[in-house]
Amino acid sequence: MKVLVTGSNGQLGSELVDLYTSRGDVVRGLDIPEIDITSQDSVAQAFLEFPPDVVINCAAWTAVDAAEEQEAAALAVNGIGPDLLARACAATGAWMVQISTDYVFSGGATSPYDEDAAPNPQSAYGRTKLVGEEAVRDALPDAHYIVRTAWLYGHRGQNFVKTMLRLEGERETIDVVDDQVGQPTYARDLAAQIALLVDARPPAGNFHATNAGQVSWFGFTQEIFRLIGADPARVIAVTSEQFVRPAPRPAYSVLGHRKWEEFGIPLMRPWQDAIADTLDVRM
Repeated sequence: MKVLVTGSNGQLGSELVDLYTSRGDVVRGLDIPEIDITSQDSVAQAFLEFPPDVVINCAAWTAVDAAEEQEAAALAVNGIGPDLLARACAATGAWMVQISTDYVFSGGATSPYDEDAAPNPQSAYGRTKLVGEEAVRDALPDAHYIVRTAWLYGHRGQNFVKTMLRLEGERETIDVVDDQVGQPTYARDLAAQIALLVDARPPAGNFHATNAGQVSWFGFTQEIFRLIGADPARVIAVTSEQFVRPAPRPAYSVLGHRKWEEFGIPLMRPWQDAIADTLDVRM
């Protein structure tokens, strides 16, 4: 199988390249400047040089707050880019995996979002990611997977876990919001889950890929502290109102996993196990 990973320098893309390489698949990872997914010519050239069987698009504008003032720029990467990739896949017979986000939902639910729940994004980032989802579905109705994830962290790049580890060494106490609940998701686990999905090849559709369980940012940080031998009492619970940001954060980002069970694909492990393994390696 020939796998093209766009956004290959990021947390997830780099893990996918490593995983498929270790499996012996033919994989090519592309990122800026090797490919510009917002350019039709650039996408066409990439497909000419490496005709893929599957494209996994990890390229994205992920600066959530900056998207509020630069929505057109975010839309180019999160909406137009996936559209161009999907059209190239349709022309060559390739499948496409589009990585998306919990931000396509409002965050106002009280039970896990089903894969087929109606989106209702509240931020520019969420709106642009939803445009990307819709473009992929339109171009590849029978040859796509929309994989939504949340609270992603990994060994490469910057993320919440790395920030908390740094702040633990710099501050006596850390204020962390306790009224936003979600599912911390380890990029290496997510890469493995995507590979399972592509191998199983169920019918096209939406899949929610997060580590199991749920926790607030405050609870997650307390667990990080506990695992590294720091006092969890140094983590102070605060409300979102004390951390006003340009883009609204979903209060509830828990995603349901019905589709995995429906097609007999194993679920991802609990978030507690994933962060324990991550910190055992140390980021």
